[in-house]
Amino acid sequence: MTTTSEPVDADALVARMFTQEGTSLVRLARFFCDDHNAAEDLVQEAFVRLHRSADSIRDVERLPAFLRSIVINLARDHNRRGLMSLRHRNAADPPPVPLEPVDRAIAGDETAAVLDALRLLPERQRACLVLHYYEELSIGEVAETLHISKNSVKTHCRRGLAALESRLGERG
Repeated sequence: MTTTSEPVDADALVARMFTQEGTSLVRLARFFCDDHNAAEDLVQEAFVRLHRSADSIRDVERLPAFLRSIVINLARDHNRRGLMSLRHRNAADPPPVPLEPVDRAIAGDETAAVLDALRLLPERQRACLVLHYYEELSIGEVAETLHISKNSVKTHCRRGLAALESRLGERG
């Protein structure tokens, strides 16, 4: 554990963390929101919040988990606001596309189907699966990021995998 009692250079800390974690945080945010620009905005806001709270940081090694947690919470808030706008949108507006065409072309049809199915899972199951299988975090790291127990992570992963298997099995 790297603890610090001396003042933190917030600019240097944010720059270092952005270099180390920025790309993976945008990828993580994409699992929770519909468009790449929104994902980048969420990650930017996470780094703004990190900068604001730099003076209170005691354990630098826990910053990746802290940032992942912020991004997931911001995505949840973003989606809630989006749901409100969906309720009030014009009936003639087309429904949102589950996966952008560019992402679908890059991912391929099978991967795109998995990503579409992932987006239909409850938030906690999706977060556990994405963090564990896509971000390759250990069960302990997922638990730390989501502020839940390791057993809860295992349960959400098991249920999420079962739901994916069921949904993808229905597609043939």
